[in-house]
Amino acid sequence: MRVSNSPTRFAALLLATGLLTGCSLFGGGPDDSGDEVGRPDAASQRVADEEVEYANLDERELYEEARESLDSGSFTAAVSRLEALDTRFPFGAHAEQAQLELIYAYYEISDWEATRAAANRFIRLHPSHPQADYALYMRGLAAWQAGRFSLERLKLIDISKRDLGASRDAYGDFRELIRLYPDSQYAPDARQRIVYLRNLLSRHELHVADYYMRRGAYLAAVERGRWVVENYPKSEATRDALAIMVEGYLGLEMRDRARESLRVLIENAPDHEQLRGRTFEPDHVKAEPISA
Repeated sequence: MRVSNSPTRFAALLLATGLLTGCSLFGGGPDDSGDEVGRPDAASQRVADEEVEYANLDERELYEEARESLDSGSFTAAVSRLEALDTRFPFGAHAEQAQLELIYAYYEISDWEATRAAANRFIRLHPSHPQADYALYMRGLAAWQAGRFSLERLKLIDISKRDLGASRDAYGDFRELIRLYPDSQYAPDARQRIVYLRNLLSRHELHVADYYMRRGAYLAAVERGRWVVENYPKSEATRDALAIMVEGYLGLEMRDRARESLRVLIENAPDHEQLRGRTFEPDHVKAEPISA
């Protein structure tokens, strides 16, 4: 069964807008009387309450209530109903649809971890489903959101200097989407996000390489530069990665290797700021300029 309304509308909106859009274990308080022992925590109580609330609803009725919540934008209520539907009727007529729409509902309440978990589960259970590309796209989109930071748009921080684990996950998911479903309706948006993430991740590697260079760890700096060139060859950071390799080799007193890297730098970025014609001037290494 294909996704019918909410995820389809959501996907259309994304593609139209384009890129960039302390409790205790048992819930006890100051009073540690025997009445507190065994008291259910908030999550368990919520599940119990929902089981009572939906006990008299059959599968169709519960699904219709979930749909109404989605259509009205009541996504927290939709999550509760869809979770109950998934639990009570795991093999029902609306099971696959509910699993897909639960991915969407989790995303709408900004629960990125739950979105990715639900998408992973759907892909694992239904790898050949017509909407498997949608689940994979949403998995990547949740990682994309988890890797972003609200102040980034205000230019108050450089996101490439942060831990980019979630962004790497998003990059991998979008690349997998392109590989498995090159003609998917989500592929164009995924390709745009890949370009952004490629530049972001390569800049991060350059920050690390620069850190090593300033501390005299020239071999580590060279390896980071090579990683960028080999893994992100189309990124904007490739030219600076080549410059790091030239300077790192100079620091290692490997002038022949430095000259080889310099030739590649001249060929690909003849206007690089460290070049004076065909001569390279190091910034951090105490070494004579080298020419190719």
